[in-house]
Amino acid sequence: MAKRRFVFPSALTVLAAVTVIVWIVAFFIPSGTYERGPEGDPVQGTYHREPATGGFVHRLGQLFLAPVNGLYGVRDLKSGEVAPNGVGVLYGSAGVFLFVLAIGAFITVVFATGALDRGIERLAHRLRERGALLIAGVMTIFSLLGTVEGFAEETLGFYGLLVPLMLALGYDRMVATGTIILGAGIGVLASTVNPFATGVASSAAGISLGDGIALRFAMWVVLTAVTIAYVIRYARRVQADPDRSLVGFQEGDRELAAQAAEPPELTGLQKGVLVLVVLVFTFMIFSVIPWASALTGKADATPYGWELGWSFAELAALFIVAAVLVGLVARLGEQRLSATIVQGVADFVAPALVIVLARGITVLMTNAKIIDTVLHAIEGAVRGAPEALFGVMVFIVNLPLAFLIPSTSGHATLAMPILAPLAQFAGVARAVVVTAWQAASGWMNLWVPTTAVVMGGVALAKVGYDQYLRFVWPLLAILAVLICGFVALGAVVT
Repeated sequence: MAKRRFVFPSALTVLAAVTVIVWIVAFFIPSGTYERGPEGDPVQGTYHREPATGGFVHRLGQLFLAPVNGLYGVRDLKSGEVAPNGVGVLYGSAGVFLFVLAIGAFITVVFATGALDRGIERLAHRLRERGALLIAGVMTIFSLLGTVEGFAEETLGFYGLLVPLMLALGYDRMVATGTIILGAGIGVLASTVNPFATGVASSAAGISLGDGIALRFAMWVVLTAVTIAYVIRYARRVQADPDRSLVGFQEGDRELAAQAAEPPELTGLQKGVLVLVVLVFTFMIFSVIPWASALTGKADATPYGWELGWSFAELAALFIVAAVLVGLVARLGEQRLSATIVQGVADFVAPALVIVLARGITVLMTNAKIIDTVLHAIEGAVRGAPEALFGVMVFIVNLPLAFLIPSTSGHATLAMPILAPLAQFAGVARAVVVTAWQAASGWMNLWVPTTAVVMGGVALAKVGYDQYLRFVWPLLAILAVLICGFVALGAVVT
């Protein structure tokens, strides 16, 4: 009888288990709270013990209602307790939940038109005789899509195109693998406005999506350039001496190289869709950036009259409208457009539910009044620590969390309520915490075997996972050093 192979549980299962564990642990952690400032931030040095509401039966009800509270729980302004029928401020993640579904609908409609796939295929074919330019061009596009909309799983459809192209140029299958996985992965690592990473984390940290965008943009430019140079260096080495390939060449690779056929031209409708997609994401970036603060360097600068200051409610509406506009431009028809929007919402229910479950865990900790106790336990370590060291510490602490919770949005929702207030104690902007967190998550997702992008990619490219690790580990070390440098610098200057 064959042994059953261990499969790492899904993010939903992990978070369900964490919910029960946190509920149990909350009985043994002393409850307490900080005094809050006008903006709701904890005031350093004001922590005091304060008993949580209710006994065992009440807390059992809290466990039962955790996912509901995670979606639309309301926090009472006097008691601070979160409940579905409370009166006060929305504490659940309903806004982010709808935003994820809206952008899921938009992305699915865009892919249904075939415009994005065809555009990338045309770019790759046009650069087919210029190897280094092909690698740089494809990786830049993938990285750009990764940094603005979390483009990752969608790359799995490009192996059938890029593997033959790379083989035809005298490269090996690892070059195609690195171009795809690292191209999109480095964009997600250095997300600027990626709604599934930066967006969810910013919401959980209580800041704007545009806060810290200058640091993240600089990171994206540098890390993307370094990663492209790394892949090109390996590609040229293999082209000059095929024996230096980490994966070698398989039987039939030469025949496969000859199959790199020219893709069809972009239609006028597809060109229109691509223009609309660019305009939507450009407008999204414009709408969330606090321009007065960004241009003056003052966090409390009075917003300009033309600033929009949009948040998740407006962005959700933007992507719903944009999904319809893309469908109209592509002439999908009413029936197909409606079905595609529904399909997109369905496809993104899983990450949206992850956010809800993770927020439910935060609600359990809030109602048990142990979040401030955890903050107080770490306050001493953070107080007096150099600002630069704090940014690096946030990056390092999140590495194991990213492995245990492979869902980017779930990791953000779970970690930010504790990490963001710590920034106040260290005298560091919360945006730096978001940047350090997403860098840790993105760095891990470049190699951990729990991600479909990595394991699916190496399987489609027909390279061994161990071979991929040999290829990528020097780059991982370089990226880790650069990330630490960026978050340390961000902690000092912001």
